[in-house]
Amino acid sequence: MTRASQANGENVSTPAEEPVIAQKGPYKVELLATYRYAWCACGLSKWQPFCDGSHTSKPGFKPKVWIQEKDQTAFLCGCKHSAKFPFCDGTHKKL
Repeated sequence: MTRASQANGENVSTPAEEPVIAQKGPYKVELLATYRYAWCACGLSKWQPFCDGSHTSKPGFKPKVWIQEKDQTAFLCGCKHSAKFPFCDGTHKKL
């Protein structure tokens, strides 16, 4: 975008950032009842699929935080595009 286009009032908004695809497939994890989890939404965490605070360098992203109700084996989204995040819905197959 040039300064001239900004001065003319043209649309200067940038498209929403996409998350980094950490893995094109789910992470199989054992979730424990009563534990607090924070799923990485930005894709930058070194502790995938969980948040390590790396989203602070990527504005607009916050982890999905929840308290697990029961012990459960779960498949958490690795591509960061699931409509059912933090859980995998198979969206990675279309990326």
